Amino acid sequence: MYKFLIRPLLFCFNAETAHNITFAMLSALRHIPFARKAVRAIFSPEIKGISRTVFGLTFKNPVGLAGGLDKNGKYYNVLSDFGFSFIEIGSLTPEPQAGNPKPRLFRVIQDRAIINRMGINNKGVQNAVAYLKRYGKETIVAANISKNAVTPNEDAARDYEKAFVAMYEHVDMFVINVSCPNVTGLTNLQDVSFLSGITDRLISIRSSMDKYRPILIKLSPDVEYQQVDNILEYAMKAGIDGVVAGNTTRSREGLTVGKDRIALIGNGGMSGAPLYSKNLALVRHISQKTEGRLPIIGVGGIMSPEQAKEMLDAGASLIEIYSGFIFEGPGLVKRINRHLGRLATGNNITEN
Repeated sequence: MYKFLIRPLLFCFNAETAHNITFAMLSALRHIPFARKAVRAIFSPEIKGISRTVFGLTFKNPVGLAGGLDKNGKYYNVLSDFGFSFIEIGSLTPEPQAGNPKPRLFRVIQDRAIINRMGINNKGVQNAVAYLKRYGKETIVAANISKNAVTPNEDAARDYEKAFVAMYEHVDMFVINVSCPNVTGLTNLQDVSFLSGITDRLISIRSSMDKYRPILIKLSPDVEYQQVDNILEYAMKAGIDGVVAGNTTRSREGLTVGKDRIALIGNGGMSGAPLYSKNLALVRHISQKTEGRLPIIGVGGIMSPEQAKEMLDAGASLIEIYSGFIFEGPGLVKRINRHLGRLATGNNITEN
């Protein structure tokens, strides 16, 4: 029904408008009696053999929702009804920011790709904290945090610290976003000289807290492997708990649409099917380089149960989807989990 009815209707609107319509519908689910229970019954069946413990947390399955969809941390509980075992909210910045001018979100339908230059638009960490206090947590929540666009890189650690402290008591883990291509200069923070100044500070703060919250670094697929190796060496020495591999890419490799169409869209980070091979290779490299000792969340272009399994086999401990949720529909999560369950138990589970 999604591919033949809901998706065509949503795709009649521009991408950002469709996003807003979708979340208006999700919001309505909270107020319709038994609606969430029905969604869970359809999309989130109990499947044996696929739970796993990573970062000291137990995930009912390895599939999470990538950051960027629930930007303000308002819909994580409702989104978990679709079968996700964890939701990454954000990116969240210390202060609200409007992001880049519209239009800033584009579909490339024939390639199942999305190009965005949103610019980390969000209402700020305190707004997210208010939602977390109001709704509580029915799932594992990861806070993706970043600096405000107006903050110079020299002062970035202060922004990350502010967001980290504000969210600490309300989420289960953190993803440090230093790789978004849509904020000027942010990817420069992947240089270890900058990165260590941020994460060392967060690790120090964590040591004084009563509860332990895992800290992960989100890497760009555009970074040269030599720089990736430097980051990994630092991460393993410093006490970073894992990495998210990776973010969107500035590259347009893999698109089959004409150059005129690509030029018309302009700048932005690409996600979706064309990114899969690149991020799969990044996950494989990280796993081999660290000899499997640093947990990885693999994300980028996963569009099928088979690709999900391939990403896990490449060394990912967990995976996330985003564009697959848009193009393949919410049933993708269940299909992935059933596929993994069938392989884990040997049961002949019908995927539908």
